[in-house]
Amino acid sequence: MQNFSSLPTPTERIVKIIRDKTLAIMKKGVSFLVTVALMALASSLASASDPSPLQDTCVAIAEPKNAVFVNGKFCKNPNLTKAEDFFYSGLDKPGNISNPVGSAVTPVNVAQIPGLNTLGISAVRIDYAPYGQNPPHTHPRATEILTVLEGTLLVGFVTSNPENRLFTKVLNKGDVFVFPIGLIHFQFNIGHTNAVAIAGLSSQNPGVITIANAVFGSDPAIDPDVLSRAFQLDKNVVKNLQSRFWYDNN
Repeated sequence: MQNFSSLPTPTERIVKIIRDKTLAIMKKGVSFLVTVALMALASSLASASDPSPLQDTCVAIAEPKNAVFVNGKFCKNPNLTKAEDFFYSGLDKPGNISNPVGSAVTPVNVAQIPGLNTLGISAVRIDYAPYGQNPPHTHPRATEILTVLEGTLLVGFVTSNPENRLFTKVLNKGDVFVFPIGLIHFQFNIGHTNAVAIAGLSSQNPGVITIANAVFGSDPAIDPDVLSRAFQLDKNVVKNLQSRFWYDNN
């Protein structure tokens, strides 16, 4: 015969339900906190990477007395810092566009403003003759954001392999366009008058690799057999391209 006196009362059942739900919530809370802690740990490990390079090469050396460069520039004593370290004058002056590519780039990076060291930013002014261009090039260390001040520019960039997708746009005065870091890009003045643009770059020393100059104007020259096969060109055509003077507008 069942002993009904051992059965829980309605009040006891309610208390048990509340207790069980509370424990379940607490377990979920602990689980959530553990998850957050693990994510924070993973994030800290992911951010603990080497600093981005600020120049093309920085070869390690065992003897510090023979060291010449650091990754970036040596820092001045803060007590000796002055306003001129953060100042540059002359970006209002147009560059010389009387050259084979019809453009001139005036840089304002850490070489011109020492105070830019470690700040991860720089700028350029670009002047274009009618139908002049800033030839296809890449910045290995920076994304670029370009604003047209005068004229009309056809601009574009190409994505990486295998798509090699071209993104292109015609820009007028006041228009802004972004070139992602490391991707080949260009600007071409399609107007009948001079054009001017200002660009900001996300590095104190963005670097510039002009494709034609690097490939056909390297020193020493790349073996013509390599370029002949790479570009599917006759070797004599490659040699002719290598014999030309490749103008640097930077």
